[in-house]
Amino acid sequence: MEKNYTTQMDAARKNIITPQMEEVLKQENISKEFLLENVAAGRIVIPANRSHSGLKASGIGNGLTTKINVNLGVSKDVCSFSGEMVKADLAVKHGAHAVMDLSVSGNTEQFRKRLIAELPLVLGTVPIYDTLTRTKKEVRDITVDDWFETVETHAANGVDFITIHAGLTRKAISSLKKAGRLCGIVSRGGAILVEWMEKNGLENPFYTHFDRLLEICRARDVCISLGDGLRPGAIHDSTDGPQIQELITLGELTRYAWEQDVQVMIEGPGHVPLHEIAMNMQLQKKLCHGAPFYVLGPLVTDIAPGYDHITAAIGGAMAAMNGADFLCYVTPAEHLRLPTLADVKEGIMAARIAAHTGDIAKGIKTSGHRDNIMSRARGTLDWGGQFNTAIDPEKAREYRTSSLPSHEDVCTMCGDFCAVKRMENLL
Repeated sequence: MEKNYTTQMDAARKNIITPQMEEVLKQENISKEFLLENVAAGRIVIPANRSHSGLKASGIGNGLTTKINVNLGVSKDVCSFSGEMVKADLAVKHGAHAVMDLSVSGNTEQFRKRLIAELPLVLGTVPIYDTLTRTKKEVRDITVDDWFETVETHAANGVDFITIHAGLTRKAISSLKKAGRLCGIVSRGGAILVEWMEKNGLENPFYTHFDRLLEICRARDVCISLGDGLRPGAIHDSTDGPQIQELITLGELTRYAWEQDVQVMIEGPGHVPLHEIAMNMQLQKKLCHGAPFYVLGPLVTDIAPGYDHITAAIGGAMAAMNGADFLCYVTPAEHLRLPTLADVKEGIMAARIAAHTGDIAKGIKTSGHRDNIMSRARGTLDWGGQFNTAIDPEKAREYRTSSLPSHEDVCTMCGDFCAVKRMENLL
């Protein structure tokens, strides 16, 4: 039987519970009424392309657990699609909710189709990158049709959400030139668009032809992740005029997309000092009318290359506590190289810890239940229970078995001085 709705938002506005909504309801402690109300209003998105048949849908937004995304993809220097596929499998194994393919070399469409066919996770892409790879043209020579043909290809392939830097207008670029930033533009998609706009003397094609973008996305229910081309790449640049100028435009475009029943997320910074994170979350929610917020980190200091999964986890936990809905993982390799498999796992775990920490702080129901199970296991020296409850059971077991005590009920940190063992009979 043919569906009588176009997008998840359209279905919610018609009071229809879709199969994807049923999947979300199994994962979250919310009612059908709450889900319908928030999807209809745009405060929750369920990225689910009509052509992505094997998808395990996830909800992102108000009142839901914080989700995490894993970036992967090949470059010209490291072009192993099989290696990136192993990273995608790691994302599934270690509890990510989405994967973004950021490939900028090789047969990207073939890899994209394989990801869609084999992974149950939500898949996102950045068509701006792929336009250069697909057409093999210089940036100046890309046509408006070239940009949109790539979007149409990604939508037809089954991509669930696409990052589009539609708020990066000439007005915002003018603001950037006067801002005195230390790091200018750090968004790859943003830099490509600015180069195109400056060399051709034209406005952002995705802003000018936003209706065309909405038509493509509505036809296949592709969620638009409105990209932050002017996100700060240094804590010095955080919350400056260009960032806010773009955010205001993204809020205007969000309302326009909702009028066409198109789902929208907003992407956010970037590099933000700890004391500005709450303000940034509140600004986004206010200016973008409660649309789900997708943040990269944010990284709270600039001096930790090799440890940026930690700086991002600190910022991510704070961001989630204050309203961020979707965290993009950051690996130890950020700013340095394409991440290895070990880097990917470290990034996933750091992001998951940040998301879980944020959920406890913002009062998501049952979010602390697993912590209580762990605490009971620790309080009874139940090592098996601790391993089974741990976010990374493999690593917990590995650490335990690498240094076994003379008495198996304690560990080599305390031994006979173990407080729990000493108190188990007295208390």
